[in-house]
Order: sequence, then structure tokens, then C-alpha cells
Amino acid sequence: MTDAELSCGLPPGPDFADLAVLAEELGYARVWIYDSAPLWEDPFVHLALAARRTSRIGLATAVLIPDQRSVMAMASGIATIARISDGRFRACFGTGFTARLTVGQAPMTLKALADYVTALRGLLAGETAFADGRAVRMLHAPGLTAPRPVDVPLWLSVFGPRGAELAGRVADGIIGPPHPELPSAMLVSGTVLDAGEEPDSARVHEAIGPWRVVDWHNAYAQRGADAVDALPGGRAWRETVEALAPAEERHLLPYEGHVTHLTDRDRALLAHIDVKTMVGDTDRVARQLSRFAAAGFSELIYTPSGPDIARELRTFAAARPTG
Repeated sequence: MTDAELSCGLPPGPDFADLAVLAEELGYARVWIYDSAPLWEDPFVHLALAARRTSRIGLATAVLIPDQRSVMAMASGIATIARISDGRFRACFGTGFTARLTVGQAPMTLKALADYVTALRGLLAGETAFADGRAVRMLHAPGLTAPRPVDVPLWLSVFGPRGAELAGRVADGIIGPPHPELPSAMLVSGTVLDAGEEPDSARVHEAIGPWRVVDWHNAYAQRGADAVDALPGGRAWRETVEALAPAEERHLLPYEGHVTHLTDRDRALLAHIDVKTMVGDTDRVARQLSRFAAAGFSELIYTPSGPDIARELRTFAAARPTG
């Protein structure tokens, strides 16, 4: 089996630092933090808290949304976490698919993402970059942040041939399909069953449901009524959503509880979710992880959800492939 690191991904919230400490104790390679201003608290604050309470585990973002922060604010934030974490930080960026749809905007273009990351890399290197048509540079005096160059790997979350080509030019790694030149990570959701537990138990539905109903959210938010109606239970789900708000406010509804909590309307979809992928006893989950590793992923990012994240982290760590 090709070796792959097992990491975890968590939302920025009140228990992030506690869970990062637990993840370090359990041997996870890295803890990735989500970023979406309409959904969660500020990731840089929670990264700083976690950095102070851990010493080994890597810290990373999955993923930062460029237009939520100016490139200068982003460079300063990254330099801060790099200093506090003593070089354990990795910054990954995306086009803001969910974060922008929740405020009624389309994701960024790949060109805009490339321009932002290119300027950011220049700033962290101590160079003069250009933002909004003007020259910018980190002017922090000695002792006020990490000295330049700030050595932080910059990754992208991209999919498809255009994304892969862009990553090859401007990134140090990707979250996405295995890349021919760069290390590649993949998000995985799932749960390890208790002894005698069935995959379609109520606990399993609650534990994996927040991630498994996202297909319905995305179909409606990105492609509209016909797309979600084509999914099992989609029409009834859509009609419930559309009864809750006028058309100009409906973009606010699909991502409520996104990947962390189930709304009542989402629970109606649980009968249709996948309870096979990454669901099983320790050996079964380990075999599935091994297959992803053998496919060329250098890192697998476990994204637990449901009411007992600590339980999910503990049981999934035991399924880490050993070779």
C-alpha cells in the first residue's frame, strides 16, 4: 500500500482547540480548519488557540476563501499563525464554492484565484506585489511578525484539468484528484461502527448525515430546481425550502448546518444517503482508506460530523492503515 497521512478536518468553533489537542494525542498528522464567514467563527483565531495548546500536529486550512480577506490581511494572518505554530502551518485556498453561494454569489474564477495566490506568495516572500492595481508590501517592522520570507506551503482546492494546470503553476499541493506533480489530499467522511451496529442505524445517520446530504444542497444552490428534483427525495426537500422564504432569500437556506448539523428537512433525506463508503468496522474502514492511498493520495482528511466528534476521532484513528 502507498503510505498516506491521516489527518482530520473540523469547523472553527468553541471546541476546535480541545479537539486539536485530542487529534494530536491520537496521532493525526494534521488538523485542517474550515473557512466560511456565514457559517463559522474566524479560523485564524482558532488556529492561534490550537497552536498554543499543541506542539506536534500540523495545522492547515480547508479552505481559505480569498475574497473574505484582502490579500494583505491574509498575508498578515498567515504570518501570525506561522510564527505561533513554529512552522507547522499550511494554507490552502479555494474559489469559495459554498461560502459564496450562501451569500448569493457565484464562486470566484480560477484566474482570480491564481492572481490572489500569486500576489500572496510575493508578499510572504517579502516582495512588492500588486493588489487592486497598486503596489503593496508587508511593512511589519522587525519583531512585529515572522521575518520574511515566511515559509508556508500554499495549496489549492481544485478539480478538473484547468484546476490541475493552475495548481502546477502556483501551488505546493492540492486538495483534489491525484496530481501528476504535486502532493494531493482528499476529504473523507464516515464512521466506525460499534460492535453489532448496522450501517443504517440512527447513530450512523446522525454521524455521517451532515456530509452526505450536501449533494442535495449543491444541486439546488448551483443548478436549481430541476437538478435537485432529479435526486431521491429532492422535490419534497426543495418544496420545503421554498415554502420557508421568498425567492430572493432562498439562497440562505440550503447550507444551514452545512457539514456539521442536520436540519429537520435534511433528516428527511437520510433514507437516501450512502451508508457504505467509509462506514464499517475498523478493518473495513482501514481497507477503504488503503484503496484511496493506493490511488495516489498523499493525505486523507477525515471530516467527522454529528453529535460526538471526539468519539468519531477516536474510533477512526484506530482504522489508520499500518502498511
